[in-house]
Amino acid sequence: MLVFSLFVATLVAVASMTQPVFHSDPSIVKRSLFEYVIGKYLVPQNCKVNFDWDEPQVVGNTVSFAAKFYQRNGRPYPICNKDSLLVEITQGSYKVATAMEIGGTDPNLANTARVKFTVRRSGEYRISVMVGNNHVKGSPFIKHFVSRPPDPSKTGFVNHCSTIVCAQSLFHHLLIEPRDDYNNLCTFANINEAVTGYNMIVTKAGEPEPTNSQATFNYDLETHRLTLQFCLTEEGCYRASITYRNEPLKTGDFNIIVLNAKEVDVVEKNVDKKSHNIWYEAKLLSVNEEKYSKAKKVYCYISPKQLTIKETIFKFFPKRLATFRLCPSTKFQFCDGDNQYEEPAFVVDDGCQPKVELMTPERNVIAATFTQFLLKNIGGSETFKDKQEFFYHEVRNVHKKRYHDKLPIKIQRDKLLESSSKATKSFTTADWCKSFEITFIGEQGLDWGGLRREWFEIVCSEIFDPENQLFMRFKDDKQSLVHPNPKRPAHLKLKHYEFAGKIVGKCLYESALGGLYRQLVKARFSRSFLAQLIGLRVHYKYFEQDDPDLYVSKIKYIIENDVEEMELTFTEEEYSDTGQLLKVEELVTNGARISVTNQNKLQYLDALAQYRLASSVKFEVEAFLKGLSDLIPDSLLSIFDENELELLMCGTGHYSIADFKANHTVSGSSYEFRKVLEWFWTAVSNFSEEEMARLLQFTTGCSQLPPAGFAELSPRYQITAAPTFGNLPTAHTCFNQLCLPDYDTYEQFEKALLLAVNEGTEGFGLV
Repeated sequence: MLVFSLFVATLVAVASMTQPVFHSDPSIVKRSLFEYVIGKYLVPQNCKVNFDWDEPQVVGNTVSFAAKFYQRNGRPYPICNKDSLLVEITQGSYKVATAMEIGGTDPNLANTARVKFTVRRSGEYRISVMVGNNHVKGSPFIKHFVSRPPDPSKTGFVNHCSTIVCAQSLFHHLLIEPRDDYNNLCTFANINEAVTGYNMIVTKAGEPEPTNSQATFNYDLETHRLTLQFCLTEEGCYRASITYRNEPLKTGDFNIIVLNAKEVDVVEKNVDKKSHNIWYEAKLLSVNEEKYSKAKKVYCYISPKQLTIKETIFKFFPKRLATFRLCPSTKFQFCDGDNQYEEPAFVVDDGCQPKVELMTPERNVIAATFTQFLLKNIGGSETFKDKQEFFYHEVRNVHKKRYHDKLPIKIQRDKLLESSSKATKSFTTADWCKSFEITFIGEQGLDWGGLRREWFEIVCSEIFDPENQLFMRFKDDKQSLVHPNPKRPAHLKLKHYEFAGKIVGKCLYESALGGLYRQLVKARFSRSFLAQLIGLRVHYKYFEQDDPDLYVSKIKYIIENDVEEMELTFTEEEYSDTGQLLKVEELVTNGARISVTNQNKLQYLDALAQYRLASSVKFEVEAFLKGLSDLIPDSLLSIFDENELELLMCGTGHYSIADFKANHTVSGSSYEFRKVLEWFWTAVSNFSEEEMARLLQFTTGCSQLPPAGFAELSPRYQITAAPTFGNLPTAHTCFNQLCLPDYDTYEQFEKALLLAVNEGTEGFGLV
């Protein structure tokens, strides 16, 4: 009896020592005393994990590992969902999605869980396999994933510039950052492996055969960057193309202006001058591709802000013919090689106004001076990220002598706009640079940063909400973009637009300070309003995004049809809400006497855009700019285009791919289109927030979603099949429609999609 009692007591003691480990997690099934006695229960430390890949593994491949579970007695344990098996794969705060198969129909796999996943970021990952709250043996596991081979569509230059100015017979250096198809920085163990496959082809403008550029590539094992070194011995304008395994790099097509020693000295003096009154004599050959029978003598004036073409009347009185902003959207095209020009010729085009064609022996100096001014203005790089960093640095530098001390402000919440405007009415620029400490009258909250952020958000909502009539929408739905209201009520004055500009300037200034101060403008601005903020000329193409109803009903119809019998003139009729004619506005001087023809219909549409989108809100925009320029110099805003300006002010937002998938429509059912559609979701899932913002800009006209996300887009986001093969995707912003052609491979599709959504957003170019 004594022996039996001791035996039972031992079993109970063993059970009492073992059982609490599993009962601490209520999801673990409780075992009977007999099962604990014979060891028939799961023990995490008895589990084994087998990885099906070698270290290190390359990103992008779907890999798997198997976890086998055993009882304390060493026998296989049939794992099931009730056992609370948890697999977590992380790289810092980034989590990797996994697919897990537990058990199976084969009895030999009843104790096996197979986990599959795909890693797209290179680096070190932590793989945790747990049962309840307990890690299995060896968990967490540390695994390394390395980059794939370089992808030309993701590989580009550091501090990219689409035009490079260099000296004749001297070597010039550029840095290349090799990245794989998932945008990971590629690393190599030796130099030969890193530089193999790269090639540089240089062609002089107008000549078919490549020129010897003496190009060499080298690799830095520490920075993981390539250095391109090249030299051109003949002055002139060139087009360069850098390829990797015969595929062009992301920013591999660029332009080179090669200057002789005398021209280098002239350009350096032009850029270093404190008073800019630089001009060169030229001959005007054509305007908007309409050639003159006899070239007209003109003068090209260059400053850090603009390129101006002037002629003289009676050889004395200057008359301005055209002015082009000195910004990345103004491009040069060089016309050499066909022997039709007596002197070097070039075309200036900003995409907004009629392009001009000029001829002058000083062409290279003009283009180089323009380029050097441009690079100086934008910080030396044309990518949005680099320009944004330069912008923030310059804003901080402008206000470096103004302190960011706390400034108490009392606001009445029920009269938010009125009390905010009144409280800041007498503020100087130095006051606007201080850190606002907000107190809402009648509320006990203390501002440790939260109330300040709340005030910025609600005051922006109040200003740009069309219901308050300071701004308006061309279409009555929440997706439509906001635009200054030319028919605002009498109680809303120009000072309200000036206040709105100061609020936006304050948001940009706070964002330049970084960290917790960053503020975004919660609004969806019309493209034409953004264009006017940076000095771009408004044209008819803005109607498609700003006023899609008018674009479909009138603008597109005029573009695509014969207008000879429509009896249109260069006038615009305005009607009341009841349909009564109020007035007839002439779009140009004596517009009522000028008929619209097929030859001048685009000029008519441009004049209509100027009237409806710009002239009608001229004073409102000027007041807004007056407030904005108190904190932000207009020269800094002009380094961006209208899409980039929206990203700068409003940010990229947060986009849910699940929300996107749940709120879209598909038009097309062929096998090829279903394949492309699957590629689309794969590509979008890997998009950065900036790339997602640009996709939205491309298809809806705005980087910002309505408050309720994709569900509130009207019309609904539509993905449709395009009856073409290999072309770039196209979009119709008035319908929120993305048209996807067919492609042979995923790589071709992703490259075309990224090129389409980024097309036209950057670049000073030579052709």
